[in-house]
Amino acid sequence: MAPLHLTIEDGQFCDKYGRHVLLRGINVAADAKLPSHPDVPSHIAKDFFDGDNVKFHGRPFRKEDAHIHFTRLKRLGYNTIRYIFTWEAIEAAGPGKYDEEWIQHTIDILKIAREYGFYIFMDPHQDVWSRYCGGSGAPMWTIYACGLNPQSFAATEAAIVHNTYPNPEDFPKMIWSTNYYRLASSTIFTMFFAGKDFAPKCIINGMNIQDYLQGHFVRACAHLAKRIHEAGGIEDEVIFGWESLNEPNRGMVGHLDLSAIPKEQQLKKGTCPTIWQSLLTGSGRPCEVDTWDMGGLGPYKVGRSLIDPHGEMAWLPSDYDDTRYGWKRDPDWKLGECIWAQHGIWDPSQDVLLNKNYFSKNPRTGQVLDYQTFTNTYFMDFYRYYRDSIRAIHKSAIMLCQPPTLELPPQIKGTVDDDPMMVYAPHYYDGITLMTKKWNRTWNVDVLGVLRGRYLHPAFAIKIGETAIRNSFKEQLAAMRKEGLDYMGKHPCILTEFGIPYDMDDKHAYKTGDYSSQSAAMDANHFAVEGAGMEGYTLWVYAATNDHQRGDQWNGEDLSIFSVDDQTLPVSSVPRRPKDSSAGTQEDSTPLTRTEVDDDVSVTPDNLKRTLTNPSISSEPSNANPELTNAPGYRAAEAYVRPAPIAVNGNMIDYGFDLRNCQFTLDIETPQGRPADLETIVFLPDYHFPKEQCTVAVSSGKWEISTDDEEHAWIQKIRWWHGDGKQSLKVTGVVRSHNTHATSDDAGYVEQCEQSYGVNLRDCNMM
Repeated sequence: MAPLHLTIEDGQFCDKYGRHVLLRGINVAADAKLPSHPDVPSHIAKDFFDGDNVKFHGRPFRKEDAHIHFTRLKRLGYNTIRYIFTWEAIEAAGPGKYDEEWIQHTIDILKIAREYGFYIFMDPHQDVWSRYCGGSGAPMWTIYACGLNPQSFAATEAAIVHNTYPNPEDFPKMIWSTNYYRLASSTIFTMFFAGKDFAPKCIINGMNIQDYLQGHFVRACAHLAKRIHEAGGIEDEVIFGWESLNEPNRGMVGHLDLSAIPKEQQLKKGTCPTIWQSLLTGSGRPCEVDTWDMGGLGPYKVGRSLIDPHGEMAWLPSDYDDTRYGWKRDPDWKLGECIWAQHGIWDPSQDVLLNKNYFSKNPRTGQVLDYQTFTNTYFMDFYRYYRDSIRAIHKSAIMLCQPPTLELPPQIKGTVDDDPMMVYAPHYYDGITLMTKKWNRTWNVDVLGVLRGRYLHPAFAIKIGETAIRNSFKEQLAAMRKEGLDYMGKHPCILTEFGIPYDMDDKHAYKTGDYSSQSAAMDANHFAVEGAGMEGYTLWVYAATNDHQRGDQWNGEDLSIFSVDDQTLPVSSVPRRPKDSSAGTQEDSTPLTRTEVDDDVSVTPDNLKRTLTNPSISSEPSNANPELTNAPGYRAAEAYVRPAPIAVNGNMIDYGFDLRNCQFTLDIETPQGRPADLETIVFLPDYHFPKEQCTVAVSSGKWEISTDDEEHAWIQKIRWWHGDGKQSLKVTGVVRSHNTHATSDDAGYVEQCEQSYGVNLRDCNMM
């Protein structure tokens, strides 16, 4: 058997030569959340509920455009792709009806990716369960299977959905994520993870709804894995692993009091009903609820609002025809009534809450359910089922375990689940920047520290000044990595999502070309992930259809590093010379100036044919408001096009890129006995490090800077042959004007903090 393309040894990723590999990746692509036929972005209502007939055949992008996208990503220095797909893409037409054309398209795209040498892991993506609950992921029929009517979600606010919002242009930013706490998503996730315990009457085709939903999801993913396996040349050569369900949620499991907002619910925006209020409005009752907004200090209450469904229910009517999808529902599961009323939680005849603690304990064992208990029980039961089903086909698959977001990982260290071929895959976002769409250089909050109870008062979690903010991000990610080691065992940690909104400050950058705020935020996030010691990351996100008007075409999000309305890095029409290189020893530094080439348009003998046959899609700007497209920029590329180790002959101790001073450092330790002719390789973007204008310093050995297209894209790398023991590399490039940032005008937020918390922050000893 040939050596695996990528494996895990002693908690580190290694290539077939035993070198330490850093996975520097990107999510590809956000477009995969949405169908391509018909093309229904989230702001379009037409054809939205024709969910049985949607196709994803052009996702993540067209096959004929794949070379353009992969070349672009390779040139940006990425060696890893988190490949986004949805359950809906596989099984939209109905239970067990798989879209073989989409599967073949996926196989074709993956085979093209193989030419570029990417490490790929598969991401079965979801957000708040489904597009019909305001997010992405599951097919529409799963909502009907749960006894819910998606066409009534708007009236009852069982979900806030962009496609059905009265005025899509006014859709509140990031409100989609509040759907996790609304009736539809919270009900379905409860059924998916814990239906046997909390919804025992929900029997469909002779099995509980939990087994029905999990079974279809896992079989759909396994079917995709099986087809990939049968295709040959992809498994292990391209795809090294499979991630578990994206951002799983516990639904109502562990909810202590249905009549109150849980204290751990930090996200509040727009109407904010309790679960009890959601049960009432979901059954057609009018209800007055609190309304909230999100400010620089987090959520704050702004008033009250009436939700009046005028008698319309979020549940399927009693005369709904279940034969549409061919399933048979148990007679004890009565349509036309709230399923939670049927389980004795409330009395619809008097609108009285009978059992507000229904979800607080496991009904079989009496165990009190908090998030950690949910993760260790219900989530892990699902994870094992998924893992074993994938491994039955892709036997050497590395499994990426993603527990609930920002929660503690499962406590499996030293158990049979402490799998040597497993990865801890958490997510992290700077929530203040994401929700306010503003980069605040003056202050931020240690969110993870607050969640873990590390502060006596929330005021002490505030970090003042850009240096403190950057260090706080790094410390939070380092703490997450340590939690993985402490709870799961010695496994690699990949941050599979982090990112920044590009439409900050009311799209100021699109109107002016000034991306300084985006650059600062992006650099702070990369500084954190580089300094946290994680074994890899995949930035959110690449979207092939992003534009300045609609962003990623989904729920008003705009996180893509690429936009059709922005420029790529500087372009030259002159092809590079093959194996253009320079070399030196410990004492040397080398020059060689050259204008950069955009691989979308460069022509060489190797890519001539595809250059002639594949039109560049990057030259098709949107038809957006000219105010938003008349100042295209580089989309803060200087902050995400960064040098990074590709393969290290030894153990990587530390690495990082100082954008302000354009300096890359790498510290490693090479054990005795490693082959002396096996080099350490670092991606060295010539945007920052043109050869004749950069200096190299090494602790020992010799090095070479070379440019080649070994993986179908012109990439500049530094190859370094060094001795045993502790070794260091430092490369200094060109400091550009964009590396400095304007002064913040956010000082007033400090005073706002003081007023809100009643403390004098200037007298506080900040942790």
